[in-house]
Amino acid sequence: MLMKLSDGVKGASCMIAAGLLMTIQDAISKLLTTDFHPGEIMFFRGLFTFVPILAIMAIRPGGISQLVSRNLKGTMIRAILGGLTSIFVVISFIYLPLADALAIIFLSPIMLTALSSPMLGERVGWRRWLAVFIGFTGLLLMVRPSGEGIPYFYIFPLFTALLSALRDVATRQLRNDDSAVSILFYSMIAGLLIGAVTTPIFGAHWPNSIQWGLFAGAGILNSLSHLLAIQALLLAPGGTMAPFRYLSLVWAVVIGFAIWGDVPDTWKLAGGILVIGAGLFILHRELRRE
Repeated sequence: MLMKLSDGVKGASCMIAAGLLMTIQDAISKLLTTDFHPGEIMFFRGLFTFVPILAIMAIRPGGISQLVSRNLKGTMIRAILGGLTSIFVVISFIYLPLADALAIIFLSPIMLTALSSPMLGERVGWRRWLAVFIGFTGLLLMVRPSGEGIPYFYIFPLFTALLSALRDVATRQLRNDDSAVSILFYSMIAGLLIGAVTTPIFGAHWPNSIQWGLFAGAGILNSLSHLLAIQALLLAPGGTMAPFRYLSLVWAVVIGFAIWGDVPDTWKLAGGILVIGAGLFILHRELRRE
């Protein structure tokens, strides 16, 4: 007889699976950057992101009414920020190894803490400001600016982290207005439209059968990972689920080594540990405050 699992265990399992699926999706997107520009990847991948969402809408009560937004302006802002975040993630993978890019993108919760005071009116104590400083110190260790400055391409994952933090601020402001399915659906629409607009500008390349398979896999994994993350947050408090997000960096190191032979150097590992440590400390302070 199987033991009944607690909601916390179920939630943790969902979040771990979400991180693994998203990292695999990121790896597929990085592979596709050798033949397609980011706009094309957003568009062709976006065609398949709706498959899991539409399937869930067909199964769950309410049908299309689940897409009704009670805060259309906020939903559109969140969708645009989500779409921009996605395209800058892909751009980051053009220039950086998978694990390096994700380590910098993990500055997002630290940036969210810095933005919480001016944008959400939340009180941020000195300990969390210290964690913000430590997190950015970790960033400097990872990029190690020389006398010639920081290579320009590091701006892409850094901007991704900022957009992700702004997206999370927008999500917090929607928590009492829209359903998770609605928020995700409009974000996917925005990503598809961004891809559709930019593809003609930079030129389009028609995928072959193998590439269509990669796009389908990336799109479906993208949706499933988001839906699993949302389910995790429905099963257990967000604060207890957040640490499991950082396992994505472990997946990224393993996948990056398996596919491209990437091995993070000591400085990048040290910087990544500082970023993750700062994020976990901020989480600890949030849980104590609650």
